[in-house]
Amino acid sequence: MDDKVKEFWIKFCNEKKLPIDIKYQAWSFGNTKEMADKLAELVNCNIKTATTSAFELYEMGDDIPQVGEYNIILNGSKEPVCITQTKVVYMIPYNLITPEHAWHEGEGDRSYQYWREVHDSYFFEEYKSVGKNFYEQAPMICEVFEKIY
Repeated sequence: MDDKVKEFWIKFCNEKKLPIDIKYQAWSFGNTKEMADKLAELVNCNIKTATTSAFELYEMGDDIPQVGEYNIILNGSKEPVCITQTKVVYMIPYNLITPEHAWHEGEGDRSYQYWREVHDSYFFEEYKSVGKNFYEQAPMICEVFEKIY
């Protein structure tokens, strides 16, 4: 783990009077530097409070999000921006994700139509990159979080 990330975590734990050995993950959104920068800023501004990931694309050993866990959100340069805590996690077929969830993802004009356009494209490419075909009923992990630092 990068020294900047560790320092950020230690500072958070010290300020919140938490033990520094609490489990956390550090990661960025999306698949490009620009996307990671943009989405990290939306989280930092309390606009983006949810995310969606494809269950089938989790690598063996990757942890599925858990309620209560801490996440250091990184920008496209892998620098810490803020810390979130997961509040809700549920699995649902892609085509049943609601407009409300799309709105909480905070992207574009926050409409379901915008969300579908960008996520259809994103998941199509993500599945393709591992030799799979994206499909409407693909199981998705929806996560709701709160920026806490």
